[in-house]
Amino acid sequence: MKVAIIPARGGSKRIPRKNIKSFCGKPMIAWSIEAALNSHCFNKVIVSTDDQEIAEVARKFGAEVPFIRPNELADDFTGTIPVTKHAIEWLENQGQTVSEAMCIYPTAPFVQPKIIVEAYEQWHASQANYCFTATNYAAPIQRAFKLTDNKRAQMFQPELFNERSQDLEEAYHDAGQFYWGKPEAFKRLEPVISEDSSPYVLPRYLVQDIDTPDDWVLAELLYQALKANGNLS
Repeated sequence: MKVAIIPARGGSKRIPRKNIKSFCGKPMIAWSIEAALNSHCFNKVIVSTDDQEIAEVARKFGAEVPFIRPNELADDFTGTIPVTKHAIEWLENQGQTVSEAMCIYPTAPFVQPKIIVEAYEQWHASQANYCFTATNYAAPIQRAFKLTDNKRAQMFQPELFNERSQDLEEAYHDAGQFYWGKPEAFKRLEPVISEDSSPYVLPRYLVQDIDTPDDWVLAELLYQALKANGNLS
């Protein structure tokens, strides 16, 4: 059985009720549910939540909520991989064999069904433990600096200051949308970013963190612009 697992707890602090707050006309989580369903990759699309209201919204948009997540996996410090592991093991304890799994974030409105499918194909071809969405940094990370205690600039790699930007190695980061993975890798709590993973690279315009109210406004404006220009299905 192929399963999509959407981890959506109720305790968002910076944007209260973020997972079900209206985003461009739908509860935020609905975009992830619909992308997973419309990819036709899964036998089940389930939401792992500790919150009854989130559960009701998830069911309304076609996801299953077969359990309520235990409190010890619903605090501010629990990572995505342990929550995915719990969902897989819960299904297996019910006698359901999970052959392939994908964890998809509930705050990923730019995820498209075709991207889910293409990442799945890349993952299979790579034979890696995971395939996750990634994108490149807009500026060379080798030029990054920090502010010192006396408000001065201190480069992390000052020896590269005079290198041309085109000569610096390109760097990437997790796009925070979804993770295809082998169930055993999730259950072993294997890290997603490693040599056993195959990154699916997205253009930067399809990537937007949504952690603050300002992020939310920017994401809605970006979504509307992409939709108007035909860049989103």
